Amino acid sequence: MGLRAEMPLLARHEGEWEGTYLHLGRDGGVLDSHRSRITCSIVGDAAYHQVNEYTWADGRREVHEFPGAYLGGGRCAFDTERISGEFWEVDASTIYLTWVYKADGEDLKLFELIVLSDDGGARSRVWQWIRSGECIRRTLIDEKRVR
Repeated sequence: MGLRAEMPLLARHEGEWEGTYLHLGRDGGVLDSHRSRITCSIVGDAAYHQVNEYTWADGRREVHEFPGAYLGGGRCAFDTERISGEFWEVDASTIYLTWVYKADGEDLKLFELIVLSDDGGARSRVWQWIRSGECIRRTLIDEKRVR
């Protein structure tokens, strides 16, 4: 069986999503906010590919690609110059990811939950940034499917 068959929830995320990232400090204060456009696709039987485009109010723009490989058993991994980690489906609506930003070292770990709406038209995402066992930051992401 391939990725699409073994990770049906991931397959439901395929398409383009637009939303807003809101980065909060430990005290809940806003550290950053920007718009996003995320393109998710499954390529063949064993690859996942994601392109993240970020745009800030001041005109800054970043684009990052995240190719992933299906490991089998309902798990995928990704390893780019910027980040490395894994993700899997928790239940019929939730995907769980864990990763590290390579420049920050192994001590800073990120944990993300992605929850897809029943109709597949919206998703909410929450990141927790954990350093030495303490949450130092949270990221809240709300997205709508645009294609």
